[in-house]
Amino acid sequence: MIASSRTNGAPRPRVSSRLALATLSVAVALAVRALPPPGGETAAPASRLDVPYEPTPPGVVRAMVDLAEVGPGDVVYDLGCGDGRILVEAARRGARAVGVDLDPRRIAEARENARAAGVLDRVELRVGDLFQTDVRPATVVMLFLWPHVNLRLRPRLLAELRPGARVVSHWHDMGDWRPDRKIEVEGRPVYLWRIPARGPAAAVPAGR
Repeated sequence: MIASSRTNGAPRPRVSSRLALATLSVAVALAVRALPPPGGETAAPASRLDVPYEPTPPGVVRAMVDLAEVGPGDVVYDLGCGDGRILVEAARRGARAVGVDLDPRRIAEARENARAAGVLDRVELRVGDLFQTDVRPATVVMLFLWPHVNLRLRPRLLAELRPGARVVSHWHDMGDWRPDRKIEVEGRPVYLWRIPARGPAAAVPAGR
């Protein structure tokens, strides 16, 4: 409501106290909604996440790490690491593990899980986009993504990983890039690929 008062005969606008209070209430509500959740982590908008979070069963985690023959000297990258369970298993076997996830809540959870398992000193966690992650240091890359995300990653994995590096994917394949091995664990397929030597074969992995 806009009221007016007169000074020296001229009207002067005055904002009612009720309107001012309503404006202040809206501003406070917006400020509260903008605050991050407890712990200082900021949630990633659902629309930005390439794959919704779905934890890998423990038996499948162990099978993935077994299939890649992870051991001391390996650098294991988990792209879309979730709560870090694959990282923890790899670190328990002496590897250095690097987890990347777009959701800070998952990274915070992974950090706590690594700490509880006593392997935090061998685990590095990053909030980031898996498509912008430099995977060149990796000897093993772990994936539990969606088919179209695997296919989008495939050229980068072939181009950036060193020959002999291993790629393991839970559930989804790589299109016409045939796996070196495929196993089934708890009714779930798990695939293994080894990066081929540089050359024509690397550009046409389906022929391997």
